[in-house]
Amino acid sequence: MSPDRRTLLGGVTALTALSPFLALEVAMAAPAPPALRDVDAAAADAHTRLMTVPGLNMHGDEEVAMLLYPGFTALDLVGPHYFFASMMGARVHLVTTTGDLSPVPSDLGLAIAPTTTLADCPKDLTVLFAPGGTTGTLAAASDPGVRAFVADRASRATCVTSVCTGSLLLGAAGVLRGRRATSHWVVRDMLGHFGAIPTDARVVMDGPVVTGAGVSAGLDFAIAVVERLRGLPYAQALMLQAEYKPEPPFPGGTPASTDPAIAGPMRDMFAGFAARVAELPAP
Repeated sequence: MSPDRRTLLGGVTALTALSPFLALEVAMAAPAPPALRDVDAAAADAHTRLMTVPGLNMHGDEEVAMLLYPGFTALDLVGPHYFFASMMGARVHLVTTTGDLSPVPSDLGLAIAPTTTLADCPKDLTVLFAPGGTTGTLAAASDPGVRAFVADRASRATCVTSVCTGSLLLGAAGVLRGRRATSHWVVRDMLGHFGAIPTDARVVMDGPVVTGAGVSAGLDFAIAVVERLRGLPYAQALMLQAEYKPEPPFPGGTPASTDPAIAGPMRDMFAGFAARVAELPAP
């Protein structure tokens, strides 16, 4: 493990307590106090047994770039970030579009600290990821610098990805042409404006392009990407680590499964936003 990663992990003890793979890496990197040696020995034994599971690729060297632009939806980013950052050996870059490393505010005010800028982001990526939003997404998709960045990095990335309306950024950069893709239900049908094939599904894979539907679909999406990169056993291990087994307390979440008295006005409320997608430059 590199010194930088060891330093980072050593400084987030509370996080590693909830992230067994990372905690194991820390535990095996430094001597433990005598009282904890038995615990560390058991953890090391468990790590060894995991390493023998067929198809489980514990370590990797992925380069993951996750865009941050003013007005992004935090959950679009934070859910996938949890799974990507839990991949041992992966390097996750939070890439700001603003030009400096000031915290970037989300659409609801939660600010995230970036780690790099568009100019300094690694040029060769394993995963390029765009979160969604509303007016902030339209602004980012209208920015020639952002579009050029997405088009350039996407041309070499193994996985070109988005969640929710983040697909608008991919579309405006020209990387969805001829590809099946999904988005939030509000704008999914508008993906045809960018030459994409709108697809009503939670997660859609078409070659290197992997897109997720609205907001909460980011968890399904991220697990699917982890499976592609590390295999099913590793993805299942992370699902168990996160106790990811969603059970909504009542039906809903899609226009078809929601009371029409609610779904109709909601659709009308976002109609203006959807119409503005047609004003974005077509690639």
